[in-house]
Amino acid sequence: MDKKDFAFGKRNYIICAASVVLIVAGFILMTGPASSVEGGFEADIFSTRRIVVAPMTCFAGFLLMIAGILCPRKKDLADEKKVRG
Repeated sequence: MDKKDFAFGKRNYIICAASVVLIVAGFILMTGPASSVEGGFEADIFSTRRIVVAPMTCFAGFLLMIAGILCPRKKDLADEKKVRG
């Protein structure tokens, strides 16, 4: 199988891998103790880390995934420049 047969270039795969790591990190940030414990209510479910930082991290990962998919390969850019002029 030749390199030109792949849909994405090396840079696309690196960006997508980084976005997966970012998404997983966001989900790990969301973890914590349950909302109710034997002794009473656990207020940690409303921490800034769990309701602000973690969703923003996941969202950034999803945006980076979109960028990784839409980013053109370098070879495609070079071929387009040859065609144009």
